[in-house]
Amino acid sequence: MFPIHDDTERMHGRPYVNYGLIAINIIVFIWEASATSFFSDPRATEDVFMTYGAVPSRIVNDFPGSAPTIITSMFMHGGIAHIIGNMVFLFVFGDNIEDRYGRIKYILIYLGWGAAAALAHSFYAVSTGQGEIPAVGASGAISGVLGAYLVMYPRANIVTILAVFFIYTVRIPVLIYIPFWFILQLIFAIIGQLGPAGESLGVAYLAHIGGFVAGALTGLAWKALPNSIKYKQAAKEVQAKPTTFRNPMARNVRPRIEDVMPATPEVIEGPDYYEVIAEIRGVSDASDITARYEAETRQVRIVARGTKRYELLAKLPDTAVNPVVKHIQYVNGIARIRLAKNSI
Repeated sequence: MFPIHDDTERMHGRPYVNYGLIAINIIVFIWEASATSFFSDPRATEDVFMTYGAVPSRIVNDFPGSAPTIITSMFMHGGIAHIIGNMVFLFVFGDNIEDRYGRIKYILIYLGWGAAAALAHSFYAVSTGQGEIPAVGASGAISGVLGAYLVMYPRANIVTILAVFFIYTVRIPVLIYIPFWFILQLIFAIIGQLGPAGESLGVAYLAHIGGFVAGALTGLAWKALPNSIKYKQAAKEVQAKPTTFRNPMARNVRPRIEDVMPATPEVIEGPDYYEVIAEIRGVSDASDITARYEAETRQVRIVARGTKRYELLAKLPDTAVNPVVKHIQYVNGIARIRLAKNSI
């Protein structure tokens, strides 16, 4: 299964940090190929990997002195197939993680995931007598990207190339795609522990597992933070801008992030419920949306906070008597608020 792209919409423009990470990996690979005659010179290849790769015994026994090699090893690869596979995954999944965290936090967290992956692999390799084999590749950090993506975008779909007799593309839910990938890492790691056949694969599966777990935990921690903290920096930036007069006849005025965005939600009445349907863009999931019924006006007030702030009002029929909000669903920019009717 080879991913092509996902259906998750970005909210903050182009992911320049993600593009930069891909570019650095490619530049470093070109340097590796030049220094090792495209990996055909065994001595030069060993010198490069032992110098800049993450050697487990050094990581475990000489930390933090060996910390720089954890960073350098993240941008090195052992062959053309290795770098192509990693960069495709980083291109498909990394842009949305940068979009969610912001550029500075994304680069720091990305490096942190790579460090967690290197440490997990190093302790395992030393315990199994493979502490002198250097590990290279961005796979650990990219595994962190996958873990965070699974937590933050559980309703996404991945357009994937499948080659079964014929080559064709399919849309696979991320709740199937990434867990399947992770299960494969667990299986291959177990195979590598049971016998030499797994060792011959030359893949640091424990780094994948460690990076994935670190990414998933980071995503869960981020979602648990209140919006007032997650979007605090954006609010500060808005408040810091000086107030200036703009002539509306001269140019259109773009609404600020805190402005109320006008919209008309749709209300559907069922036998024992009301359902309010509203288009809301720029929030991560239903946890960013709140709704309450206001009996005085027989309206449902919907408030959503994310990259934009929405405050919408949905008018219920005059026959409504204190309906109760039961649940809120949010899929592909559409919020559905279900309210249960109360009998008089």
